[in-house]
Amino acid sequence: MPTTRPRHTITETPPVQEALDELRSKLGDGERIDFAELVSLGARVKARRLNADDAEARAARMRLAEMIRTRSIPIDIVAAEEVKHLGLIPKYE
Repeated sequence: MPTTRPRHTITETPPVQEALDELRSKLGDGERIDFAELVSLGARVKARRLNADDAEARAARMRLAEMIRTRSIPIDIVAAEEVKHLGLIPKYE
């Protein structure tokens, strides 16, 4: 049937087949999978996850900025000095 909308094709790779088989086992006999519904639900879940990731990253940036402002970054001075000096020693072997 002609349409002006994009069409999509799904290949049942092993992980896709596993997920669909799980769904099929829960559906009643003869009930078909509504792929449009699956895509809509999945897209919304993915968008929520991305928003959550953004919120986590934003919170991490805020914590780091606060540590910098308060000069309370936990560092190992001895290790930093060791790296500093080892990095300045040329290694001609």
